[in-house]
Amino acid sequence: MIKVTITLEEDVLQFIDQQAQGNRSGYINALLTEHRRRILEAEMIAALKQDAEDSEYQAEIAVWDNVVGDGINARE
Repeated sequence: MIKVTITLEEDVLQFIDQQAQGNRSGYINALLTEHRRRILEAEMIAALKQDAEDSEYQAEIAVWDNVVGDGINARE
């Protein structure tokens, strides 16, 4: 863990204290972790949508799908 100093508005700190149940750091970490998860999820969805709309990429995937299903079994 790394300690940092931040400046908060007084009303924001009061809100944090009301919600944090005595653990400001834990509460702020949980909020930021969830926020980061949502951002990463949105970025992944956007990338998947972009891939789905890219006809050249989809054609390449179709070629690889044919290779995967060619009956070669790497375990044998």
